[in-house]
Amino acid sequence: MTEAEDRKPRSDEARYDPEITSEFAIPEGIEVPEGAGEPETTSEFAVPKGLVAPQPPSAEPDGSAFSLPRTYSAKDAPPAFTPATGIPAVNLVKDAPWQDRMRTMLRMPVTERPAPEPVQKAEEGGPAVPRVLDLTLRIGELLLAGGEGAEDVEAAMFAVCRSYGLDRCEPTVTFTLLSISHQPSLVEDPVTASRTVRRRGTDYTRLAAVFRLVDDLTDPETHVSLEEAYRRLAEIRRNRHPYPGWALTLASGLLAGAASVLVGGDLIVFVAAAVGAMLGDRLAWLCAGRGLPEFYQFTIAAMPPAAIGVAFALAHVDVAASAVVTGGLFALLPGRALVAGVQDGLTGFYITAAARLLEVMYFFVGIVIGVLTVLYFGVKVGGELNPDAAMNISERPLIQIAASMLLSLTFAVLLQQERSTVLAVTLNGGVAWSVYGAMHYVGGISPVASTAVAAGLVGLFGQLLSRYRFASALPYTTAAIGPLLPGSATYFGLLSMAQNEVDKGLVSLAKAASLAMAIAIGVNLGSEISRLTLRVGSAGKRRAAKRTRGF
Repeated sequence: MTEAEDRKPRSDEARYDPEITSEFAIPEGIEVPEGAGEPETTSEFAVPKGLVAPQPPSAEPDGSAFSLPRTYSAKDAPPAFTPATGIPAVNLVKDAPWQDRMRTMLRMPVTERPAPEPVQKAEEGGPAVPRVLDLTLRIGELLLAGGEGAEDVEAAMFAVCRSYGLDRCEPTVTFTLLSISHQPSLVEDPVTASRTVRRRGTDYTRLAAVFRLVDDLTDPETHVSLEEAYRRLAEIRRNRHPYPGWALTLASGLLAGAASVLVGGDLIVFVAAAVGAMLGDRLAWLCAGRGLPEFYQFTIAAMPPAAIGVAFALAHVDVAASAVVTGGLFALLPGRALVAGVQDGLTGFYITAAARLLEVMYFFVGIVIGVLTVLYFGVKVGGELNPDAAMNISERPLIQIAASMLLSLTFAVLLQQERSTVLAVTLNGGVAWSVYGAMHYVGGISPVASTAVAAGLVGLFGQLLSRYRFASALPYTTAAIGPLLPGSATYFGLLSMAQNEVDKGLVSLAKAASLAMAIAIGVNLGSEISRLTLRVGSAGKRRAAKRTRGF
């Protein structure tokens, strides 16, 4: 048989036999055990021989990046860790204001928060999460822009989310940014939304309307749909201010006049301080219309009262020129932002507190530049302004109490408060000055301690009034601290610096800063005492904030 015949296949059956034609065919004469051919599993990730792979607890598709972790299987979940002391039960009083209930929950760890009880009727398919978050952010924006504290803004946002059944929400508030995150469950992706607060305005009427909306949303007997909530929120935004521009200008003048009477001024000083403050207010409005930043608005608004006081000194008119300048400063000192900044710091919102206090510092520097410029030129041209006049304030209890009440009333108008709250805050301001005068002038107690006690009573009464009305405490406290603002200490510190007595001026400015801190801390402490000790509208025993012990 030739070589060609040997290469030719012997039959058609042999032509298609893979054992013969394949180059991987087993050579003849080698015995291969049964089943030991080419393995079916060729992956390098195959389980080695002899190793038993654990079987999955449930029929889940393997290899998917989106498959649920087996640890969260309801049937085969690992045992939960329970502390030796147990998980404390939290009892929230349902009759308490929503501010206290939500603040209590925000101050406790997420794992210890009680199960939610949705107030609003669940819509078909559940609440629309993006729309609820958007409504929450819009409500928080109005509250933060109106001067509300960061903790109260977070409590309001948390209340809105829980009222629509979104319990796993975490609101975050900073000075200009609001954000909120909702995670439906431990294994689902969170939904996060944010909103920037670019403009701030003082309108406590709008603030009270927003609080009423949140109160209705959290009321178990009231059902407010998303559409209804959006409609009411749009109406709140469209509402005009309760007082016209000319009323605000008149209120600023009366505020400055009342403040000048508090520091020893008479009728002529009252009129002069009022005219200077109104002129400064109009100039500030003109600058605002031209888009000038608030720093320069404060600088320009502080110049007319100081110029009128210097003019009296140059004309040798027998009036207390220092009282004119002091009255003008009372109308400009940013007491509202100061109280809000210190409150944020005391409640643990340090970033927002630092931003608010920095804003207060810029406003204060603007006032200092405006007054110091006028005083400097007044001293250069021969004006005789005596810093020691601060020790010669006459004591006129009835007149000063009336002036303090007028100051609080006009301050409430400048804050655009509701007319129904003006009388209460006016009386609160009169009580604050009465306590301060009794402790400082009669009892001989230091002005810082007297101011702190008076501000504490303002915070206590303001919190009681807000609980009675189920509203924000700001309209009842901010205007009432007006008579306690350190206007005279600020003026005499600037005057000493203008006369090259820098050390004396710094001491007076440090006193003004101490008085301002005493006001803010006193107001916050009074509010906290009312929440902790009073059973009316309280949330029971509230868990204290976690102590860090410095680390």
